[in-house]
Amino acid sequence: MEQGGSAGSAGSAGSAGSDSSTSGSGGAQQRELERMAEVLVTGEQLRLRLHEEKVIKDRRHHLKTYPNCFVAKELIDWLIEHKEASDRETAIKLMQKLADRGIIHHVCDEHKEFKDVKLFYRFRKDDGTFPLDNEVKAFMRGQRLYEKLMSPENTLLQPREEEGVKYERTFMASEFLDWLVQEGEATTRKEAEQLCHRLMEHGIIQHVSNKHPFVDSNLLYQFRMNFRRRRRLMELLNEKSPSSQEAHDSPFCLRKQSHDHRKSTSFMSVSPSKEIKIVSAVRRSSMSSCGSSGYFSSSPTLGSSPPVLCNPKSVLKRPVTSEELLTPGAPYARKTFTIVGDAVGWGFVVRGSKPCHIQAVDPSGPAAAAGMKVCQFVVSVNGLNVLHVDYRTVSNLILTGPRTIVMEVMEELEH
Repeated sequence: MEQGGSAGSAGSAGSAGSDSSTSGSGGAQQRELERMAEVLVTGEQLRLRLHEEKVIKDRRHHLKTYPNCFVAKELIDWLIEHKEASDRETAIKLMQKLADRGIIHHVCDEHKEFKDVKLFYRFRKDDGTFPLDNEVKAFMRGQRLYEKLMSPENTLLQPREEEGVKYERTFMASEFLDWLVQEGEATTRKEAEQLCHRLMEHGIIQHVSNKHPFVDSNLLYQFRMNFRRRRRLMELLNEKSPSSQEAHDSPFCLRKQSHDHRKSTSFMSVSPSKEIKIVSAVRRSSMSSCGSSGYFSSSPTLGSSPPVLCNPKSVLKRPVTSEELLTPGAPYARKTFTIVGDAVGWGFVVRGSKPCHIQAVDPSGPAAAAGMKVCQFVVSVNGLNVLHVDYRTVSNLILTGPRTIVMEVMEELEH
């Protein structure tokens, strides 16, 4: 296999984008920006996983070392083994999507097509050749701000009401501008406001009901996407824009649906292949739900997804009360798990009320590795007793807490 020399130099950084909002034909541009953002997040999550599992590493060929690269054929094997692709043809299509977006490339740029052979490819982020155009710069800036806001010590994102509707994980425009200046993200308030216009123009933030542009005021805004939700590579083959599939909410931007007059609040994320009843997505997260219908969904179009992610009804055989769990001699055993969230979250779903129970567990997530199973009842989260609250409260405790969580559960003893 021929590899050749190093990749080309990085693209130019480009100048700052326009502050004006898109309109008219800008709708198509907005959808393309949203699509690009999803591909960038998906590619970055894959890159981190491949580094973690040593699929990406320094390799030698003809006495030359190629740092931080992977072998195409080996990667296709890995994608199929990890159920990210059902067959080799699909895996090639997925990686070609990343190549077309400039996220990966052949180490010497001799092959534009991704091939199922022993050729070396590399993520451009690993060799500094990723082109930083205006869109990518805005996206990366938004992602950095998002991560800072989601840190446990940050309290800027709060539940608030606007026009009689309560929205979760919102920030007030004026307070956000103050924070940007305090954090050194902008030197002046005017510069901070210009940054917010760019973030809005590039689909990073939005007004909670999409009624207003960004204004230095008491209006409420949210992030449009959850950067931490674990993306399935199969989502790359869905050509629909994320905006047509979701309401731009996430487990971090809970928002009451304006068209839904029920009192419940639902998590909303990416496209569904099946519609099933709503549960609370506790992972920063690979489990997703359909915004327009208020339903929970499995990973889209991936037939090999674990069936536990597609459970439309409670997994419990019968209702159980907190009193029953606490009755002396009751056939339940207590277990304690320490779960360290990974780059995309913890990997489980809670449902129910007084007590909550584990409705689903991602087999590849940290919770499964710690020993969590479906049908276990949640007793406490980080030392706080939650036997008498509903799943929304438990979800908020986890989402707003530290990356490492200690959960005590009760599990029915086998007869």
